[in-house]
Amino acid sequence: MAASTTTDFAIPASTACVGASRRRITPQAGRALEILGHAIEYLTDEFVQCGSELSPKNGQLEAVQLLMALNRQVYYECPAVVTVSDRIRSMLHLRAA
Repeated sequence: MAASTTTDFAIPASTACVGASRRRITPQAGRALEILGHAIEYLTDEFVQCGSELSPKNGQLEAVQLLMALNRQVYYECPAVVTVSDRIRSMLHLRAA
């Protein structure tokens, strides 16, 4: 079973998702996301198993934060796909709820 930690990571407003947008992920980006996801999961599992303490200068946590930032960067570099509901809202000039 995978273990994870919860942290307060701020996503920059320029990359924050509005609504439930989708992305067209290329095979290369998909593979990168898969590898990064496994690395993040491995480090968080190890962190929990070792019983390490939460501190700002913990190298494992810094590594997880770095990998998560890279994961977001790869994801947000993939082009957004406009959904049918977004197109309809746009045509009708409605705001997303």
